[in-house]
Amino acid sequence: MQDSHPDRVVTRFAPSPTGFLHIGGARTALFNWLFARHHGGRFLLRIEDTDRARSTPEATRAIIEGLDWLGLAWDGEPISQFARADRHREVAEELLARGLAYKCFTPPEEVQAAREKARAEGRKVLFESPWRDVPASEHPDAPFVVRLKAPRTGETVIEDKVQGTVRWRNDQLDDMVLLRSDGTPTYMLAVVVDDHDMGVTHIIRGDDHLANAARQKLIYDAMGWEVPVFAHIPLIHGPDGKKLSKRHGALGIEEYRKMGYLPEALRNYLARLGWSHGDQEFFTTDELVALFDLDGINKAPARLDFRKLDHISGLHIAAASPARLMEAIDDWLAATGRPPIPQEKRPLLEAALPLLQGRAKTVGDLVEGARFALLEPPVVMDTKAAKAWNSVSHGILKRLTLQLQNASWERDRLEALVRETAEREGLRMGALAQALRAALAGTNTGPSVFDMMMVLGREETLERLEQALAAGEDNAAPAG
Repeated sequence: MQDSHPDRVVTRFAPSPTGFLHIGGARTALFNWLFARHHGGRFLLRIEDTDRARSTPEATRAIIEGLDWLGLAWDGEPISQFARADRHREVAEELLARGLAYKCFTPPEEVQAAREKARAEGRKVLFESPWRDVPASEHPDAPFVVRLKAPRTGETVIEDKVQGTVRWRNDQLDDMVLLRSDGTPTYMLAVVVDDHDMGVTHIIRGDDHLANAARQKLIYDAMGWEVPVFAHIPLIHGPDGKKLSKRHGALGIEEYRKMGYLPEALRNYLARLGWSHGDQEFFTTDELVALFDLDGINKAPARLDFRKLDHISGLHIAAASPARLMEAIDDWLAATGRPPIPQEKRPLLEAALPLLQGRAKTVGDLVEGARFALLEPPVVMDTKAAKAWNSVSHGILKRLTLQLQNASWERDRLEALVRETAEREGLRMGALAQALRAALAGTNTGPSVFDMMMVLGREETLERLEQALAAGEDNAAPAG
């Protein structure tokens, strides 16, 4: 199972399928993916599903779908940690056979009592098993756990690529359990065995795992395996500097998808949460792959900032092609359960996108801005739009509509025609333009009315104006 190219970088993302792929997990996956791609290596996915009570197929599916949407393609098939339990036990048995682990028969309640007594007496809480050096000939026929025989003197040292040199006194590290009394492997053992067997060269993860690194190194050392390079990245905090929680926006990636952020924008934003390259803010994904390395990771916790995310998102929307934005709109509509764009409206929508993408922050902004292009006739005006339409006499609007029938359909010419009509009729240009907007869009917001006319074309523009005029005449007709 080990990588056949020993000099090649291999990273992994190893989530527990007990919930959605949250923003912190997504950033960890991104950093691993970028580092592997930067070095021409491999990025692997391992589902740490040993907690059978809490692991669910739905959570596994959410993680895989989240990574897929983010564009973080992994190499090979996802690996189930639970499916490798026999291999984990095999390693524990090897350590037992070599005298580097031992069977501990102390009941769990006695272990807990010993720890509580030590805590009450102000002593170190580490449990020191009385079975550490008892020969097998004196073992009882009773349930036992398998513990690692950790060194009692000296230090365990990690040269961390982010945290620097980190030291632990070995007398502060207890003999951790490798196999439980039912024979199931612990997380700590499974992680080390899997990382070794998968050929993982670099472990990039949150600094909440830093304490685990010391214990895991003891297993590597006991097995005589090469220790991977560790890089423990600071966690993401909320805008107030406190640990990130749901109230800050610690949502699943699916929620960011529904909020209308492009995956490439989220990749850019997440990369900048804890990593930097000078003062550069906007990165294409190719640029991130080319530039990302561990020495650019900051030691200080990053802060989630939705205003910054909106800013980065807007830059990516502005830089995207209409075809890319059409893909993103289709994805957003599907993710949010909205109906798809009718086939006959797609050309109008695509034509409208260049008018909208300079100001939009999310895909939802694009769809809202393009509402005028997606409307099915007759256009229904909102209150403000109806007021703008009725503020101009129907006679003026009829005369303008007649002139538009034969006008040269060029933006500058259309604007000049409306301006000339307003001057001739003694109106403000803005009032006439707002009346036109009301008929074409049913609202007083959106792109320039002349841009709308260019997108809609002569036929659709005139049809909407004539329908608005007809509706006005019907409303003005005497009853009976």
